[in-house]
Amino acid sequence: MSAATTRSRTPDRLCAEAVDLARAAAEEAAAPGVVGEHVELVSEGDRVVTHFFQCMELGYRGWRWAVTVARASRAKIVTVDEAVLLPGPDALLAPEWVPWSERLRPGDMGPGDLLPTDAEDLRLEPGWTGEDEPVAGSAVSEELAELVEAEDAEVTAGPPATLVPPSRGSISAIAEELGMGRARVLSRYGLHTAADRWEEAFGPKTPMAQAAPAACVSCGFLVRIGGSLGQAFGVCANEFSPADGRVVSLAYGCGGHSEAAVMPKPPQPAPPVIDETRVDPFPLRPASDSGSVPVTEDASTAELGHS
Repeated sequence: MSAATTRSRTPDRLCAEAVDLARAAAEEAAAPGVVGEHVELVSEGDRVVTHFFQCMELGYRGWRWAVTVARASRAKIVTVDEAVLLPGPDALLAPEWVPWSERLRPGDMGPGDLLPTDAEDLRLEPGWTGEDEPVAGSAVSEELAELVEAEDAEVTAGPPATLVPPSRGSISAIAEELGMGRARVLSRYGLHTAADRWEEAFGPKTPMAQAAPAACVSCGFLVRIGGSLGQAFGVCANEFSPADGRVVSLAYGCGGHSEAAVMPKPPQPAPPVIDETRVDPFPLRPASDSGSVPVTEDASTAELGHS
């Protein structure tokens, strides 16, 4: 049954007139001067009405104090059910909670920060450790070896074909493809100066590397480079690392190491729970100056006070 069918269309007259009672309850829950003008009232059901008051407290623009009052059948006394602070239609609300893994942006990581990676991270895949079988289609796979043997068996017998030596043009094309067609290349001095610059910027002596859990040589985000510099350097491909897209030393490291830790699933906030089984003691009359214990609805508290 919907809420619209359970509510009475016409507010109860006595409950609707209990504005002062509702304001007193709101001021008791908040503080004097925080409760503003009466905004509206809403009929919640038979002899149940909610009064709304403006909230004048700083930082709660658009919020309203909601006080629900009710009376029993054939009774003329109106009582307060509850008083709460609720957001209005144009209230300022806190942004929706977002896990830290979704709030992180490139450049946020500093020395000592640890960025766990998800076990199912799409940016990583299992590498070859030497214990697995060769990948199908690779040069050392059994499938490809059997295919080569079958092709060799189908070769027709006859004199070997005459090999035509490659022309100078084809050799130049191959040399250019291999990177050997340049007029000049890096000298030994040029290689050393480049290595010194890269190691100074992203090397093992940097504060980030000193606080890293592991080195880049074992990171899945490291892209290897060719040549002699590939023995000591690589390229970082972790977008959250401060070295993303930079040449890093294999001894460098940061908190975004792929094997540093496995990211746990972000915890979801628990839904609010209303405890309807606990009994809250309320004094029936104020305590006197003689120090007598006030009578409450909690029997155990009263017996403890008299003892």
